[in-house]
Amino acid sequence: MRILPLATAAIFLCAAAPAAHGAVSVVAYECTITATGETQDVSIDVELTVPEQAPVDEQMTIGWQGAYVPGAELIAPDTGLDGEITMYAYAGISGIEGLTSATGVAPLGTIVAGEPIPLPQTTVDLLTTPGTPDSGTVHAASVNFGTSPQERLIECEIKDTESLTEYPLTVVGADGSPSTTPTPDASDTETPETEDTEDTEDTEDTEDTDATETPEPEDTQNTEETEDTGTEDAETPSGGAATGAGGAAGPDGRVLLATGLLITLAAVTGLAIRRPRPRS
Repeated sequence: MRILPLATAAIFLCAAAPAAHGAVSVVAYECTITATGETQDVSIDVELTVPEQAPVDEQMTIGWQGAYVPGAELIAPDTGLDGEITMYAYAGISGIEGLTSATGVAPLGTIVAGEPIPLPQTTVDLLTTPGTPDSGTVHAASVNFGTSPQERLIECEIKDTESLTEYPLTVVGADGSPSTTPTPDASDTETPETEDTEDTEDTEDTEDTDATETPEPEDTQNTEETEDTGTEDAETPSGGAATGAGGAAGPDGRVLLATGLLITLAAVTGLAIRRPRPRS
């Protein structure tokens, strides 16, 4: 009954743990003994464990683990190496502003003259602190042996940097973004001003056109209609006869004609009565 809860917890922990990239690659070094100038060709299987994401302004860890390729070990000089020897391992970082390397330290103890110099049996933590959100890559870098970073008794430099395995790395900001917010450029700030100016000019032109051009036709039409109406009212009196010459032509002609006919009839009748009768 307890197996299921334990399995569920294990799955949850694996999902919650930060993902990391890791792979083994053979790195060829040229190692120089600083006291004598003697050089050796050394090959080490290097495995880097690089987190997928690292928070800005917080120390991050890159894991380094190495093992010699058989027959290509680093051999201590016949005179031996004095003091407590420490290995200093480095990782190179590219593409991230202000971040170039990570460094790790691993004590080795006493070195036997003429024998292979042992490599750490545990993972070496290479530490660094990114200061800018960005994306880049991580690769293996040099390895030194000595009593301090300044007292290097053996220096091992990579022979072929083009053949190195690259591991992706993303530095995220406080809000989880991989890059900082871009600063608006000049075009972003000037564009609204130009649009506002054009809108203002268009509005002014529209207002001027509406104020000056539109009322003029309306006023002219109203004036003409008013003048025409006033003329008809002045020249056509109320109840005027439709004589064809306008209302100012005077009284109706039919009245005069009827009067003339009556006068003529009366005259004819009077003449008829006064005419003398013939004698018998």
